[in-house]
Amino acid sequence: MDSPRHRAVKEVARALADRLAFYQEMGVDVWKKTPPPAIAPASIATPPSLSPVPASTPPVLSRPASNLDATFSLAAVRAELGDCRRCKLCDGRMNIVFGVGDPNAALMFVGEAPGEDEDRQGIPFVGRAGQLLTKMIVAMGRSRETVYIANIVKCRPPSNRNPQPDEIAACRPFLYQQIEAIRPKIICALGTFSAQTLLGVQAPISALRGRFHPLPQFPETIRVMPTYHPAYLLRSPGEKKKVWDDLQKIMTELSIPPHAD
Repeated sequence: MDSPRHRAVKEVARALADRLAFYQEMGVDVWKKTPPPAIAPASIATPPSLSPVPASTPPVLSRPASNLDATFSLAAVRAELGDCRRCKLCDGRMNIVFGVGDPNAALMFVGEAPGEDEDRQGIPFVGRAGQLLTKMIVAMGRSRETVYIANIVKCRPPSNRNPQPDEIAACRPFLYQQIEAIRPKIICALGTFSAQTLLGVQAPISALRGRFHPLPQFPETIRVMPTYHPAYLLRSPGEKKKVWDDLQKIMTELSIPPHAD
């Protein structure tokens, strides 16, 4: 029988192997003896070409800042969501997929919608795309337990289709309440619908990624880094390097050492 020490060593070795595999997938040469060039902190900027869309611009959060513990606040939001019947997605779901992770996380990932595996387990990002997201998080020197993960909509769209405007509108207030409870420093918006919903714009993800944007509800304290969704990377592995560049910018903002072990 393995001793606790041996089990701990095996866990560390497994984590390092997973991280190495992710670096290699992203095209990062981890065997270079010279350190990679430092990444200058990105400034908050919204390109002039990205014009806001008044009809979809998120309203300012009406709930005042609270001194309540974030865990209690999130529990209150979940209780308010209840057995949600606010849109048609409730008819086909198995489980509401609320969110998981550290209620006091500095980094929050927001995807688009649950898939089949997430709907079955009630946990966000547990399918193939979720496994890739986990590798991304580990490669950043973090774990799923030290970040917070959620989606724009909390129920699975039929056949994994894109979420529709009325479904996003029904779920959006609860996402904002989650963000208000957690107050992360950085939100990594995964995919087009997440980025457009959070920023209130209609620009494609290719135009939004690579730079920080202020979150409209907390423009002075929360930054949004849009990047490609892990599901897209499974279909287009050639784009992984761009995502790694985006993640490195987040690491710089959060003072996470590159290739942290």
